[in-house]
Amino acid sequence: MSVPPSPSAPPGPQVPPQGQATEGAVAPGQSASDQSAPDQSAPGRSAPGRSAPGRARGRRRAATIVTLGVVSLLFLGSTVRLFVLPRRDDPASVDAIVMFAGSSGRFEYAVSLARAGYAPTLAVSVPTAEDPCPPPIPNVEVICFAPDPLTTQGESRWTADAAARYGWRSILVVTSTTQVTRARLRLERCYSGQILMSPVSPPHLMWPYMIAYEWAAMVKALVLQRDC
Repeated sequence: MSVPPSPSAPPGPQVPPQGQATEGAVAPGQSASDQSAPDQSAPGRSAPGRSAPGRARGRRRAATIVTLGVVSLLFLGSTVRLFVLPRRDDPASVDAIVMFAGSSGRFEYAVSLARAGYAPTLAVSVPTAEDPCPPPIPNVEVICFAPDPLTTQGESRWTADAAARYGWRSILVVTSTTQVTRARLRLERCYSGQILMSPVSPPHLMWPYMIAYEWAAMVKALVLQRDC
């Protein structure tokens, strides 16, 4: 006699094996919001903070600022050394006083040096007919000359030629403070004797213009006109 099969038990909830969590289940000690938050340490995500391109731009900006600062300091220092506080000499007895044409004050100063007996000869650059030539000075030979070309280079060439003609072994040059460095450079290329520079400061309002002019003229003398 056969035994009838027993009735099947109604289906109940499926219990996952121990140690395996079901999808959507919340682990003990973890809230639902914690579970839904993305993993910040997952591969492919940048760490919190400034991005690499931003840091690179910052470094380039800092390097640019430092470079501009260094260049500005070098330019300012060179300007002061060359044109504001150039090397100057105290007046001393020489064979001739030579005045280069330019800003006001040179003429009177050159004449005063000649009257004080620093040299038996005073040579004054008068580029145009309107420029004054000093009146006679006792015991001083006054020479007025027009340089060719009408530049510091022309004045230096004339000075060298006159020194060879008259036997000047030393000269005292009167010019402006801003022109001292360039005038010395030009003269040393043409004249081998002793050169003393005794400058006169230009009017205050003329300083910016004269410094800018001297920078351009100095570059020209160093790069384009390297001979006498």
